[in-house]
Amino acid sequence: MSRTASSTRQARGRWQDASWLRASLAWHCGAVALTLLRPHWWPWTGSALIANHLVLTGLGLWPRSRALGPNWTALPAAAAARGEVAITFDDGPDPDVTPQVLSILAQRRARATFFCIGERVAQFPHITRACVAQGHAVENHSYRHEHWFSLLGYGALCSELQRAQQDIERASGIAPRFFRAPAGLRNALLEPVLERLQLQLASWTRRGFDTVNGDPELVLRRLSRRLGGGDILLLHDGHAARTSTGAPVVLEVLPRLLEAIERLGLRTVTLRDALV
Repeated sequence: MSRTASSTRQARGRWQDASWLRASLAWHCGAVALTLLRPHWWPWTGSALIANHLVLTGLGLWPRSRALGPNWTALPAAAAARGEVAITFDDGPDPDVTPQVLSILAQRRARATFFCIGERVAQFPHITRACVAQGHAVENHSYRHEHWFSLLGYGALCSELQRAQQDIERASGIAPRFFRAPAGLRNALLEPVLERLQLQLASWTRRGFDTVNGDPELVLRRLSRRLGGGDILLLHDGHAARTSTGAPVVLEVLPRLLEAIERLGLRTVTLRDALV
């Protein structure tokens, strides 16, 4: 199949998956038509549209939701059958933590996916290059990682993702293929931007909450509970919480997590590897 045909099929599939977006568009068209035909009904149609937007907002605040478009919450079935798991790191690169994470991964010959912030990539391009040189994938986590990312309009979303794409490709030589929204929060306008940039949204199977909890035991337990093929695990090399000794909690959790993965006979892969 040609790349064009494949892209066309993927685009159609993405639109078919976005069930709430299609329903919302139909509802808006119907409400406008009804208001034109029955102007005195506007309080009801207006209230219905407000309710619709509240539902869309709620879905955007659910990181693992697929209602606003395709969203990887686990690896594809073939990857799961091969016993593959994906360890992902958000909010880097961090000049202190990321090199230590890379060292731990190298010791275990593990591969991971780093969702990087564009402006941090521009600050530390050598760390980004090191990630790629050691066989890891570097993906898009927006340019500035704004706390209000889910409130941005279409133009601002395009700018955030495009600037990160450019900085990551400039530093690593490879354009990202996946995107993860800051904190996993988004709105209904993100999917058209992802489709335009040919990016796949990825969330996670489970997370350790390692930006707010410095207890290695609890973080590890959250990540390793019912661990199995196909899981996508979320940790942070940037904004990592500190343990009682002041160490980034990810550095204490990661070696033990990799041991657990090996013990279960699983294999770490990047998200890109799972596409094969």
